[in-house]
Amino acid sequence: MGDTPADLPEQIPHIPYRRFDPGMPAQEAARRFYEVMAQRRSCRFFSDRPVERVVIEWCVRAAGTAPSGAHKQPWRFVCVQDPSVKARIREAAEAEEREFYERRANPAWLRDLAPLQTGPEKPFLEVAPWLIVVFKLARTDRGGQVYYLNESVGIACGMLISAIHHAGLVTLTHTPSPMGFLSKVLDRPEHERPFLLLPVGYPADDATVPDLSRKGLDEIMVVV
Repeated sequence: MGDTPADLPEQIPHIPYRRFDPGMPAQEAARRFYEVMAQRRSCRFFSDRPVERVVIEWCVRAAGTAPSGAHKQPWRFVCVQDPSVKARIREAAEAEEREFYERRANPAWLRDLAPLQTGPEKPFLEVAPWLIVVFKLARTDRGGQVYYLNESVGIACGMLISAIHHAGLVTLTHTPSPMGFLSKVLDRPEHERPFLLLPVGYPADDATVPDLSRKGLDEIMVVV
């Protein structure tokens, strides 16, 4: 038998939608946003210049506006500024990275990484004033089901990265594999699973990034 009216949850009331007005034609607004985001780069060289907690809070608030399956909001953003905790994260991350570079990664993967000059050493995990560790919730805090988990958390992470860039800061998407050590170091409950590690701060004065180019519109967009 199907649900009876008494079994169904109370419906969420609807309110009038208030459209965001950029104050300019849509084409101009879209172009300006692109020009800001086109300057975003993943940065591995951080300054130890402090970043106020309120800045991180606003960035996390922005990430929390992301859409999610059935509005379950299956994410947790653990923001780390304690130097001793950052040191423990770096130690554990580098141990996993050494395993990756020495044993886990296949030759093709290592060959693709070689031009980027990456390696197991991750000093930015201690230098950056903040680490934001994103956890995905395999169930809600009350034990309920979640939907489109990876998609929902992935969208929130993209919005978080955009907010960090818009604040004039830099970050790096760091994914040591496996990441279970983050749950232990940060003492997170079993239903929270590590998803992404983002060091956040200002770039070092002498920071450099690889001279990369992005795919053109004709390579990433199809109109039918």
